[in-house]
Amino acid sequence: MREKDMVNDVLSMVNSSLTGYASVISQTADQQLRQTIQQIRDNDEKFQYDLFKLAEQKGFYQPAQQADPKDIQQIKSQLSGDMGGISGTGAEMSGRGRMDW
Repeated sequence: MREKDMVNDVLSMVNSSLTGYASVISQTADQQLRQTIQQIRDNDEKFQYDLFKLAEQKGFYQPAQQADPKDIQQIKSQLSGDMGGISGTGAEMSGRGRMDW
């Protein structure tokens, strides 16, 4: 197996793990366990970034072109408009307590 393939496989696995951590953390009630999983996630995020930088340096990965600042602002405006009805309302989640945004 080529080095490029190995790096890409590991990046893919770590990215998948990071997605899983988010789900587990959001559903963990025990604070100590939650913090432990967050520390593991943080370490994996650092590892993922270091491996990403290595892949980029070796030419294994080409990042997407930078987005136009106007496009970024337009998307920010659209997203903040979509969240406008929720932001600051202390939206209730039935049976799950209160969420303060």
